[in-house]
Amino acid sequence: MLGDITQKGYEKKRSKLIGAFLPQAPGKGMDPSVPHERRTPVTPGSSSRYHRRRSSGSRDERYRSDVHTEAVQAALAKQKERGKMAVPMPSKRRSLVVQSSMDAYTPPDTSSGSEGEGSMQGEGTPTSSQSSINMENWISRAIHGSTTSSTTSSSSTQSGGSGAASRLADVMGQTHLENHSAPPDVTSYTTDSIQVERPQGSTTTSRSTPKYGNAELMETGDGVPVGGRVSAKIQQLVNTLKRPKRPPLREFFVDDFEELLEVQQPDPNQPKAEGAQMLAMRGEQLGVVTNWPLSLEAALQRWGTISPKAPCLTTMDTNGKPLYILTYGKLWTRSIKVAYNILHKLGSKQEPMLRPGDRVALVFPNNDPAAFMVAFYGCLLAEVVPVPIEVPLTRKDAGSQQIGFLLGSCGVTVALTSDACHKGLPKSPTGEIPQFKGWPKLLWFVTESRHLSKPPRDWFPHIKDANNETAYIEYKTCKDGSVLGVTVMRIALLTHCQALTQSCGYTEAETIVNVLDFKKDVGLWHGILTSVMNMMHVISIPYSLMKVNPLSWIQKVCQYKAKVACVKSRDMHWALVAHRDQRDINLSSLRMLVVADGANPWSVSSCDAFLNVFQSKGLKPEVICPCASSPEALTVAIRRPTDDSNQPPGRGVLSMQGLSHGVIRVDSEEKLSVLTLQDVGTVMPGALMCVVKPDGVPQLCKTDEIGELCVGSIATGTSYYGLSGMTKNTFEVFPMNSVGALISEYPFTRTGLLGFVGPGGLCFIAGKMDGLMVVGGRRHNADDIVATALAVEPMKFVYRGRIAVFSISVLHDERIVVVAEQRPDSTEEDSFQWMSRVLQAIDGIHQVGVYCLALVPSNTLPKTPLGGIHLSESKQLFLEGSLHPCNVLMCPHTCVTNLPKPRQKQPEIGPASVMVGNLVSGKRIAQASGRDLGQMEDNDQARKFLFLSEVLQWRAQTTPDHVLYTLLNCRGTIASSLTCVQLHKRAEKIATMLAERGHLQDGDHVALVYPPGIDLIAAFYGCLYAGCVPITVRPPHPQNIATTLPTVKMIVEVSRSACMMTTAVICKLLRSKEASAAVDVRSWPPVLDTDDLPKKKPPLLYKPSNPDTLAYLDFSVSTTGMLAGVKMSHTATSAFCRSIKLQCELYPSREVAICLDPYCGLGFVLWCLCSVYSGHQSILIPPSELEVNPALWLLAVSQYKVRDTFCSYSVMELCTKGLGLQTESLKSRGLDLSRVRTCVVVAEERPRIALTQSFSKLFKDLGLHPRAVSTSFGCRVNLAVCLQGTSGPDPTTVYVDMRALRHDRVRLVERGSPHSLPLMESGKILPGVRIIIANPETKGPLGDSHLGEIWVCSGHNASGYFTVYGDEALQSDHFTSRLSFGDTQTIWARTGYLGFLRRTELTDASGERHDALYVVGALDEAMELRGMRYHPIDIETSVIRTHKSITECAVFTWTNLLVVVVELDGSEQEALDLVPLVTNVVLEEHYLIVGVVVVVDIGVIPINSRGEKQRMHLRDGFLADQLDPIYVAYNM
Repeated sequence: MLGDITQKGYEKKRSKLIGAFLPQAPGKGMDPSVPHERRTPVTPGSSSRYHRRRSSGSRDERYRSDVHTEAVQAALAKQKERGKMAVPMPSKRRSLVVQSSMDAYTPPDTSSGSEGEGSMQGEGTPTSSQSSINMENWISRAIHGSTTSSTTSSSSTQSGGSGAASRLADVMGQTHLENHSAPPDVTSYTTDSIQVERPQGSTTTSRSTPKYGNAELMETGDGVPVGGRVSAKIQQLVNTLKRPKRPPLREFFVDDFEELLEVQQPDPNQPKAEGAQMLAMRGEQLGVVTNWPLSLEAALQRWGTISPKAPCLTTMDTNGKPLYILTYGKLWTRSIKVAYNILHKLGSKQEPMLRPGDRVALVFPNNDPAAFMVAFYGCLLAEVVPVPIEVPLTRKDAGSQQIGFLLGSCGVTVALTSDACHKGLPKSPTGEIPQFKGWPKLLWFVTESRHLSKPPRDWFPHIKDANNETAYIEYKTCKDGSVLGVTVMRIALLTHCQALTQSCGYTEAETIVNVLDFKKDVGLWHGILTSVMNMMHVISIPYSLMKVNPLSWIQKVCQYKAKVACVKSRDMHWALVAHRDQRDINLSSLRMLVVADGANPWSVSSCDAFLNVFQSKGLKPEVICPCASSPEALTVAIRRPTDDSNQPPGRGVLSMQGLSHGVIRVDSEEKLSVLTLQDVGTVMPGALMCVVKPDGVPQLCKTDEIGELCVGSIATGTSYYGLSGMTKNTFEVFPMNSVGALISEYPFTRTGLLGFVGPGGLCFIAGKMDGLMVVGGRRHNADDIVATALAVEPMKFVYRGRIAVFSISVLHDERIVVVAEQRPDSTEEDSFQWMSRVLQAIDGIHQVGVYCLALVPSNTLPKTPLGGIHLSESKQLFLEGSLHPCNVLMCPHTCVTNLPKPRQKQPEIGPASVMVGNLVSGKRIAQASGRDLGQMEDNDQARKFLFLSEVLQWRAQTTPDHVLYTLLNCRGTIASSLTCVQLHKRAEKIATMLAERGHLQDGDHVALVYPPGIDLIAAFYGCLYAGCVPITVRPPHPQNIATTLPTVKMIVEVSRSACMMTTAVICKLLRSKEASAAVDVRSWPPVLDTDDLPKKKPPLLYKPSNPDTLAYLDFSVSTTGMLAGVKMSHTATSAFCRSIKLQCELYPSREVAICLDPYCGLGFVLWCLCSVYSGHQSILIPPSELEVNPALWLLAVSQYKVRDTFCSYSVMELCTKGLGLQTESLKSRGLDLSRVRTCVVVAEERPRIALTQSFSKLFKDLGLHPRAVSTSFGCRVNLAVCLQGTSGPDPTTVYVDMRALRHDRVRLVERGSPHSLPLMESGKILPGVRIIIANPETKGPLGDSHLGEIWVCSGHNASGYFTVYGDEALQSDHFTSRLSFGDTQTIWARTGYLGFLRRTELTDASGERHDALYVVGALDEAMELRGMRYHPIDIETSVIRTHKSITECAVFTWTNLLVVVVELDGSEQEALDLVPLVTNVVLEEHYLIVGVVVVVDIGVIPINSRGEKQRMHLRDGFLADQLDPIYVAYNM
């Protein structure tokens, strides 16, 4: 995903994004009739891929594989050639994937491949005497495992017998075994030689696509599946087989559905291993040399006493000057001193702290090998076990916490360290070394001689022969960041040194230059251990010196005429970069250059380039000796230094496609997707090696199969300290052959390296188990992907070697993530360019999609102590959203191919079968009703009046001084109140004013623009008295006139109001300058100011004649942002009030607290109408006052001892957030909520369970009964369908399966089960209301527990929409629908909400079983994606949970893309962290791919007065570019 920080509009970005993917339109080659023009060759220079690169001093040589670079360029060029079609939407890229894999990666039939192959024959032949190892042998081994029969080339295409096979092998052999000295021959590169696309002919017919993902299911952006190359007929057949049989009738209502993710089907044409079963390879005999010491300590004793003056180790300072020379004599005496002191000077004589066999940490910096060496040998002499670890830099160092766990598990209590290091450790104010996070309590012991006491003359260490006791523990960091300790026995240590001595031909007093970390691995084995066995002289080059002077190691080789050097590819690369300044370099003394990471696929290029440059400086080609090693198996293989320069090393140019299926195929086709490997020599002396399958039982691989190398030898580790289970799996492996027989009685050790044994017993390593990523059933190696990314030119945007590749698990498959450090000077454009090229290259070469590519600022990836990338820590940061990238590009559309199939809607069931189905299934039709109004006898005096205006007059006569309304201000004191008679008198004056000043006729519409309060109520009844139709309108907000005033104007115009009534203050506001800027003030209807009322009564109050005429209009902005007014007749209004009176048991002696907006829906009815009808006292609390005093509402409820109260979600949220920490102080102020029996949230949406529950929990301490809190449900066609009353059962909660819900089914599950969604009943159905659940498309009734549209029939339904245009069709459908079958007589109103009914075990007041209504969401808001119905709130809930900085979220769809808008509460740096997290969670929980992620500031997502998100307004804002987003990311 790519985005831009703030202002840069995202249209620009989008076009650029799509532009980047232009090269990849689908459709190329889909139409076989299109003639294929011949492609031009990539570049003339590309021939050199099969040869030496000529000069190569260029800056970017490290990990550089020419093969790779050119392959990448060719792959990119190829992508460009495809881009000749119209631009597709970025989300359509899936179809392309199928295409590219087809064209690029199918090996040729012998028929079609011939011309292209033939043209290269001359070119590849060796020109010098340095001919390659028997090539045919190598190839045929690679393909056939030395069998001669069977199929031909590496693919399984048919061919004409084995004659063709050997010919092809010949050609391939000459082409592919890289040859070392032939100059690049450009001439023979004919145009045909690189075939960028194969002609479409007979070749393609027999094969299906080697695809990643599931090509049949790949989809374009519009959800249309794109077929692979499978023949249409076969596809049809497959589909028919998959199609479920129509279920028998009775199952129509059984929810037997399961949403299945696609399981990766193996491609039948994928390459399979065909070779014979491999044999275990035995290394040469480990020679017995007479004077080899019996243990390493014995060797030290010998040299320390025979030649004490011989140099053992020379250390360097940062200027490259020798700092210190440690002789064998000094090493011997100091080691004894250390041994004596740690055994006798720690603890007391009776209780020594350390006994033989205890573990001790060695903490030495990388620039002090001498101190380390003394301490290490001191431990060996004292028979304690050294555990060398890194110096902890800070208390919270990335890996050091895990190291602490290792030390704890090894029972380490003492740490040996040097003086300088001890001084540098962080200290507490008292001078103590603090305990590092996760570390055990340690005693720090400085090993410098001057701090130690001299051993007595008679004390001497006990030197015995090497045995099975542990010699040392080497730490190893696993893929997940945990640290294990590998134990190495004394006999293994000795045998390993002997094996290295024999393979490397070490002799006494040789000089060896070591650049590696001497604490572990190759650096420890050669530079500390084997060197002492052979009395060699080690020149140690610290990392700090290499940083200052990358050539230092080469200079030391010259200066000391060193015979051996131990380096990594990095050191060779650095030397290449810096060598230009040097004149007098001579490397002829070197007989062996050990490349410690020679097994890494990157290292080939470094070795080649290094040889290229330094051959002229005396470096002999046979000197370069790559080796393979692992912490568990120590040295696995090493190339021997030969004197015979005629035998060039082995090379394998292998097909990536084959490797990803775990088989070895010499690459025979495009040379694009190849991996060039160099051998790492042969098995170690005295060892047995075999290759076993990487997972499952350790079964031997075939000769052409990649597996994990296992070594059987004394010279390996023996266990992971303290972990017996893992030890068994790694160090006690018994490989079996194909019939299940063990190949050896001795255990083998898994090396963690993936590879194979080639001809001549040469080992080839193709990757590490730790770097293995299995994506869609194919294996990819992190290192290979890094190499491809590095080969993408130009490299000037990211740092070489600062690239992390790892996989994360999303939706049951691994997904590849690439994170690179960006150079500070690169622009957004550059970076984006580079990113899109990397994606294309990885797609082209590995045929795997990158799920996420992120660039972070330079130096921000967590580092290991030697400067590498701390991979597991980087992955951790990525997953928890604290990596803070500066650029992110996500490609879920191309990667995620295992989504469930899009749902095909089943043809609807006909009426008859539903009726029969209901009977057969024993299911009832889903219908329910509240109590019947007609049968309820009660002393309801107001019932005899048809009109509310008459009820008010009657109350003013019978109970004139009864208080109906009390309005509170923000201090909680009474602002004003109204008795029956006061209200009546005030209404009379308003009626007079309307008649006299307004000159209104009866039936005219009047807009009431008042703040919440008493004036509004009086004005309403004044209109009724005058025979006018009132419309309540929320007044404009004085601070926000520009946005609120146009809404007022719109309602006034749409409702056709003849005049407006308001207060003096608002009158002024309407005429102000700000108002005239927002709307045309001249077009307002006449405005009447009711603060200035006439004194006289009207002559006669208006008496309406027909109760079906309009009483008032109710205007509201719905959740979907539509402004809709509904007509309420006098009959409906009275029926509504009566229904609420009965449900809530309201009568004159009751008090009800109302904290709602009084402008529409149930809020208006409760505020203005119910008190007049039922006579109870309403305590009015304007919600706006809570912003000043959040406790106002609850204090009022407590103070007035209210039993029933009504509020909105916004009020509840305000209380939950604003009073969360004040419950104690409120308690002390006497707040008591124990009398509340109903607290109803008035809403028009699915109940927000999380909010109501947290509210209940929070105020439980203040006496609030958890069962008191409930919700109501209303909508435009019926302002209140449900409302929790005083009697009847408590609201119930059920858990439904969210996946079933998407298919419009309801499946109840247990709480806490996966994909469960809690739904709370929306209160009880009001008296006089009938409900049925109907299918919104067919309008047929549905069964119990089926999801459908809620239809309602009731005396208080609104009588229609009031619109200017009188859109009658819309109206008749919503207000006067009939079922298509069943009861077709009843007239229903459609609520537009989806929900279901469920009969519960509870009984209601009448003793019947109670039917609960559950509202799921608005039909208009629901999103149809992939054939399924999603409710925005569910996706939003998931998104809000993913990161602490996401405060609010809204989703909507736009051209079939899912757009997620999140509000960020945090620094803008965090914006990009959210993009992958949002994408992951929506994939995991909803099986949807997010198309666009928009990160905005707090408060950008609009909400309406009820606190509902206005997603459609947000969408309009997004499309009109008005959101001013922090970041917009387009997922590819």
